[in-house]
Amino acid sequence: MKKKILITPKSFFRAKDKADEIFSQYDLEIVENNTGKTLTKQQMLELCSDVDGVIVGLDPMDKEVLRNARKLKAISKYGVGLDNIDLNVAQELGIKVRRAEGANTRSVAELAIGLFFALSRNIPKAVINVKDGRWDRAIGTEIGAKIVGIIGFGAIGREVAKMASGLDMEIMAYDPYFNDIELIKAMNVKMTSIDEILEKADFITLHLPLNEETNKIINSKTLSKMKQTAYLVNTARGELVDEDALYNALKNGIIAGAAQDVFSHEPPDKQNKLLALDNFILTPHIGAYTKEATERMVATSAKNLIEMLF
Repeated sequence: MKKKILITPKSFFRAKDKADEIFSQYDLEIVENNTGKTLTKQQMLELCSDVDGVIVGLDPMDKEVLRNARKLKAISKYGVGLDNIDLNVAQELGIKVRRAEGANTRSVAELAIGLFFALSRNIPKAVINVKDGRWDRAIGTEIGAKIVGIIGFGAIGREVAKMASGLDMEIMAYDPYFNDIELIKAMNVKMTSIDEILEKADFITLHLPLNEETNKIINSKTLSKMKQTAYLVNTARGELVDEDALYNALKNGIIAGAAQDVFSHEPPDKQNKLLALDNFILTPHIGAYTKEATERMVATSAKNLIEMLF
């Protein structure tokens, strides 16, 4: 019997041929998000009401959407973060959930490292100055021999550690759920507390899932423990950082700078006060937005959905 599936991620269609190779072997009715935008809750309520499976990006799949999706049997996450899916309700309703593990690991890690360079060498401001006709130079700092503190030592955090090691950085990490002692030794990583990372690291990079425990894990208290010369990088979820506290820390010189690829509300309001700061960088959620990662995420999420449905 024909299965009806919904595909919501905007970038999915850039490599749709990778999914077509998989889908062509099955009897499917495919509904695509052709709005060019993340779908709203109301749109998800309507579109999910009669589908058997969903490949979902950042679109909301809360308890109301899930309970209204009477036929839904499988959710394939296009990416790794599951915070937009109510996993408890999904389990209660017998809806299977899988994520595209490993598909975007390298791309996100590369962006995090790239933001280290952007911050330490004042690259965005330097480019803007030259284009505005100025030849101002702001002195930067080298990355080599600096301490990087990785908060969240999952696949992306470990990839950042590998790259940072190649840059001759000293690596500290915090993750209460990671205990592979042999790998820790092989990577020459010091597993430690968040407090020690905050107090000693020159670069702090966040690679955590968003949940009640991690929501605003970076706040006025934690920012006050950081070195004045330290930089904060967040390529995970915007809500991990208290943005008001971050503004105060950057404005008042509590830390040297911050770069984020994510924000609590995307896109942010043009008048957002953080955007006016020279020592704050925001990119438009491009961590996984590479040709290679897109192709891997399309293929993996399509394969995962088919395996759950058939």
